[in-house]
Amino acid sequence: MRLYPEKLASQLKQTLLPMYLVSSDEPLLAQETSDAIRSACRQANYSDRQVFHVERGFDWNSIREANASLSLFAEKRLLELRINSGKPGDQGSAVLLEYLARPAEDTVLLINVPRLDGNTLKTKWAKSLLDSPLCGFIQLPSVNIEQLPNWINQRLAQQGLSADPEAIDLIVARTEGNLLAAVQEIEKLKLLSPSNHLDLDSIQASIADSARYDVFGLVDAALEGDAQRSLRILAGLRSEGVDIPMILWAIARDIRQLGALAQQVSQGVSMDRALARVWPATRKPLFTRALKRLSASQWQLLLKDAQLIDEQSKGQTIGDAWIGMASLLLKMSGSRLPIFQHQ
Repeated sequence: MRLYPEKLASQLKQTLLPMYLVSSDEPLLAQETSDAIRSACRQANYSDRQVFHVERGFDWNSIREANASLSLFAEKRLLELRINSGKPGDQGSAVLLEYLARPAEDTVLLINVPRLDGNTLKTKWAKSLLDSPLCGFIQLPSVNIEQLPNWINQRLAQQGLSADPEAIDLIVARTEGNLLAAVQEIEKLKLLSPSNHLDLDSIQASIADSARYDVFGLVDAALEGDAQRSLRILAGLRSEGVDIPMILWAIARDIRQLGALAQQVSQGVSMDRALARVWPATRKPLFTRALKRLSASQWQLLLKDAQLIDEQSKGQTIGDAWIGMASLLLKMSGSRLPIFQHQ
């Protein structure tokens, strides 16, 4: 049955369903919704937790075995099934339907998938879960750039803060639609701002006075060509426990944009015309220097490096993602390396 996000908390207080299916393309929203379900399970003494990652070659019999076996010491269990592709395949679909027909006792199965499109929602396994009273289906809507100011305003209110429209626009500009980055920015502002009301000056002052290293400052340092500063900021971010995906998101975003701009310039488009849509305008000088430093083909190689780092951070490829990140920043800043090529 469909559960609406705003009503999930009240449903969890009433009863725990045998299954929950959380569908979203927004990592933050999916995490918060799943955390709410996990918290309700903990309060109901579901103390045993197992997590299954569905990747290529995944053995779906492990779910059958978990369903059939008793938990250690007969504790209540939370089973988590993360299907990154959103498509369980024929074998997975059969297992999910079997589980729905005979849910394990004292067990909650939490399934995480990307946002399911219309075709997937029409498949037998998705329709069965959606129509069953035993499964709570939560489809979380994406927040587009037009909705982001209102979303940020609501988040500020949850933290006891308010802000002028210009201040909210600055937060939008710094986070570029990344909800996790927006939440982190709000949390930082709550700690640094002397007032519960934020105006443009107070946010700029908080940003300037922050002793914490900043992901956006990291990218700007690399684009500026300041290799030492970018590596120093990277070390600070790592020491603060900032995750690689958060850093990589900001870096890859600019690499992708610069690659497209460099391609335009290589085809005869003037630099000014290519940079016309770069926003905010204060970043145009950074982009100009970066485009003069590296060619379109080099930006494409950097994008491949970013993809490799992403795989390394997820354990899908051998290699140290932090070393790869440092190398990527050096290349972006134009520092000389023995060989400039994709390894």
